[in-house]
Amino acid sequence: MKQITSAQNPLIKNLVQLQEKAKARRQSGTFLIEGQREIELARKGGYEIETALFVEGMVTETEVKSLAGRQTELIEISREVYQKLAYRDTTEGIIAIAKTKSLKLEDLKLGDNPLVLVMEATEKPGNIGAMLRTADAAKLDAVIIADPKSDLYNPNIVRSSVGCLFTNNIAAGTTEEVIAFLRSKNINIYCATLQDSAPYHTQDYTAPSALVVGTEATGLTDEWRMASTKNIIIPMQGAIDSMNVSVAAAILIFEAKRQRGF
Repeated sequence: MKQITSAQNPLIKNLVQLQEKAKARRQSGTFLIEGQREIELARKGGYEIETALFVEGMVTETEVKSLAGRQTELIEISREVYQKLAYRDTTEGIIAIAKTKSLKLEDLKLGDNPLVLVMEATEKPGNIGAMLRTADAAKLDAVIIADPKSDLYNPNIVRSSVGCLFTNNIAAGTTEEVIAFLRSKNINIYCATLQDSAPYHTQDYTAPSALVVGTEATGLTDEWRMASTKNIIIPMQGAIDSMNVSVAAAILIFEAKRQRGF
């Protein structure tokens, strides 16, 4: 088995770039997954693990093979190298190199009566991760990112989603492409926005539905407001007129799920 003990090793330098640079991830078609639960969920989600790097003494070779797959290349690394690559404070001793997946809308598989979350131009990885966790909890049919501002394989998104990046059916495209896709599937569009809106709980989400949220700073673009079946709002009773986008998305999602009897 190959062993790497120096953080100056060329492979390790390349992996640091994968952690830090979206361009490196795009060019290589790979990204890093840190943590045993996340690696397990990635494999269950159909992600191909190319290589697993581990620290002997923190995790055993047998455990690594069980997590990453028997055919996966294994590399034993020193604690120094692991600390160079590790993104989290917790130390589980294993990092995997995985292949990215296609995020094309045309590859998205939907059922007969889908419930979909759409995020437009969401920038903060923490918010994206939180919404992916909610989407997993509600077992949504898909999550679509319109005009993405963050690389989906950003380690902050992998971490904040606690692996739910791998459990959701995800696609991305421009706002125009996403609207056209939803219309082609006869999916009703409900846009969370302040303008010309009805209270969210007064709408019927039992038919094919997309719940669309925008950024906290600027909300949704006019294209969404014009394309919506109905604009919806969560009534505010305090001094502010909005809440964190991930909280708002969770409220909308579970109202739709309640109406669907789940």
